[in-house]
Amino acid sequence: MKIIASPRDMQRQIEALRMIGETIGFVPTMGALHEGHLELVRRARKENSQVVVSIFVNPLQFRAGEDFEKYPRIFERDCELLNNNNCDLVFAPEKAAMVDDHETTFVEVGKLGESWEGEIRPGHFRGVATIVAKLFNVVRAHRAYFGEKDFQQLKIIEALARDLNFGIEIVPCETIRENDGLALSSRNAYLNIQDRAAAPTIFQALCAAQKLASDGESSAQKISEAIQEIIDAAPRLQREYSVVVDAQTLEPLETLTHKKPARALIAARAGSTRLIDNAALNLFLQND
Repeated sequence: MKIIASPRDMQRQIEALRMIGETIGFVPTMGALHEGHLELVRRARKENSQVVVSIFVNPLQFRAGEDFEKYPRIFERDCELLNNNNCDLVFAPEKAAMVDDHETTFVEVGKLGESWEGEIRPGHFRGVATIVAKLFNVVRAHRAYFGEKDFQQLKIIEALARDLNFGIEIVPCETIRENDGLALSSRNAYLNIQDRAAAPTIFQALCAAQKLASDGESSAQKISEAIQEIIDAAPRLQREYSVVVDAQTLEPLETLTHKKPARALIAARAGSTRLIDNAALNLFLQND
């Protein structure tokens, strides 16, 4: 496994690989790798002849007062895990190589980024999209792999790749969970014992929403109310939003139909740790 810090050196490496017909699978990360990241790496390994993983804690996606400074950075352990999972190249640039204080060009993400996470964290998705665009230009991959846990981010990156003609396939990958349902996240390390015990309630609320939809409940309001009741009953959880949306536009739905795939989105705080999760809602009608 080779570790490369220079964007130009990485571009040269990728150019050489593409010249001899290698296919490139790319997994962008901010490090602090867990089983969810590694599952993306394994998927990329199955579908490509070369696997590239980037490790870069993106300062542009953090607002003032968020956890940029304390975000876990365990580079040597990350590299050991990647080496054990057959990664070929690690792109690990310094901040100055990716972010210039005098830059004037950014990627605006439009309507997809205005609601939910975008409303609570203004500027977050502009920061994500700007750095992902840079990474796509450095690592000219055939496919890039993203987890569905950050569902709004996934939709924005799909639009980014399509609208700006990057010529890269975005591959969504199923959320990986702990045995009790908690979605894996690097920020789970912040949870104390009590908050960790409460956190799986988010998944329980999503399961309740899925059951309602699979039983034929078509009212998005009733499903949202069921989610809200479960989250709000958990003493250590503070709900920020819970909503049923069109899975493509992320607009709130009034009614579930077979014509519009729906998604339940939840954001809540367990103590001081902010958690997000989501689930697909599949409607079943008795006359199908």
